Amino acid sequence: MTAPRKPGTGPAPGARATGPAQRGPAAYVVQGTRSARPSPAPRPARGAPAAGGDRPPPDTRRSLGAMVRSGVAAVFPRDPLLRNGHLLAISSLVSAALGSIFWVLATHWYDEEVVGLSYSALSMTLLLASIGQLNLSDFLVRFVPSAGHHTRRMILLCYAVSAVVSALVAMGFLLLVPAVAPGLGFLLTPVTAACFVAATAGYAVFVMQDGALTAVRRPGWVVGENVIFACVKIGLLGMGAALALFSGILLSWVGALAVSLVVANFVLLRRAVPEHVRVSTEAKRPDRALRYAAADYFGSLFRMAAYTVVPLMVLNNLGAEQSAYFSLAWIVGYMLYLVTRNVGSSLVVEAVSSPERLVEHAVRMLRHTGLLVGAAIVLVAALAPQILSFFGPEYAEHGTTLLRLLALSALPNIVVSLAIDVCRARRRLRCAVGVQIAMCVLVLGLTKLLMPVLGITGAGVAWLVTMCLLAAPLLIWRARWLTTGSGRSS
Repeated sequence: MTAPRKPGTGPAPGARATGPAQRGPAAYVVQGTRSARPSPAPRPARGAPAAGGDRPPPDTRRSLGAMVRSGVAAVFPRDPLLRNGHLLAISSLVSAALGSIFWVLATHWYDEEVVGLSYSALSMTLLLASIGQLNLSDFLVRFVPSAGHHTRRMILLCYAVSAVVSALVAMGFLLLVPAVAPGLGFLLTPVTAACFVAATAGYAVFVMQDGALTAVRRPGWVVGENVIFACVKIGLLGMGAALALFSGILLSWVGALAVSLVVANFVLLRRAVPEHVRVSTEAKRPDRALRYAAADYFGSLFRMAAYTVVPLMVLNNLGAEQSAYFSLAWIVGYMLYLVTRNVGSSLVVEAVSSPERLVEHAVRMLRHTGLLVGAAIVLVAALAPQILSFFGPEYAEHGTTLLRLLALSALPNIVVSLAIDVCRARRRLRCAVGVQIAMCVLVLGLTKLLMPVLGITGAGVAWLVTMCLLAAPLLIWRARWLTTGSGRSS
């Protein structure tokens, strides 16, 4: 989900022109106070060509898109880093809000056991998709901005590789379910197994299309496709509940993924990519791309394992009911992590175009994201019981402390996530991989240690302690990763 974002002064290489230079003289519109009516132009003689010769009338087919872009430009900052970061953060918030509505309805239409099992199955879908997509979403964010006419081929190749690998990984997991996750035995029925494999492959592409849209500077469509996914998912959930389908939650995800993939990739491949190619000033094949992708993928596996294995640990050690309580609190808390990750994607995109401004952009991102996420943390911590009560009083009773701990952990996570993104932008992947390995080991180890004593609250303590232990040395020795140097280690 890794997954996932952009800024600078003036149009960077590969950026979309949004002003009159893109649209030609017809884009200039005189605005202001009403002036005197101009004298009518003299009528041309009979048979003479009209004024302007045989120039075709202005093209109005893109007027709606131009209006939308103008509205976005008026509301959001002009700086691409903050504007695109805001849109990606909004995508996270809207997706989380609609996702919360989805789970509120799920908790009312299905019992706790089904919710817990379904969330654990979907967590495994996310983990397996993260393994199968080879972290190519971040690869696209890093290299598409400078790919030029190689962009379409790069995106489609990444799609094909990740879909095939993700499907194979999902099928391999199903063979191991009786041994490693007996609680997910319901996935072994033929229809459910097919949906599980399709959902895993589809979600891998879904994550990558976010990266591709971000890389071609279309963050507004990241918002749009996530809204489409969430709304269709809610509608299909209702149909599944009406038909009393045990796997209705999983089936709703599969159907929503299919719709979202079709719509988003139509926009991406038919419109966004051609425009990106047209305005690009360079067309570089990624230098040492395989080495970069392998190292970046290796690190991302540990990060995603930290995010997705904990729900499975809760299910196997505390049961489906406690898993449901944990899962709903985690959905809300993870929203704050997603905001930081998406703003970081904007940072990486702009760093490709303006590497000399990376430190400046990173400091601004740290300050801006700190204010944004800090305010959200205060609200979530204060309103945690009320937020969880939407899912049911038992969720507020068991998950309030957990949610508050997860929210607090999002503050030091800003520093951790920023360090990873800066190292990725500079291709200093030893540092990025090391931080993600440490995150995984600490989170899973502390959760295993604390869960028998504190229950699901132990997982919240594990996340808070882990983020503090990682953020403190990164801040103390920030000169080692947040400097003006540009050396590479990968």
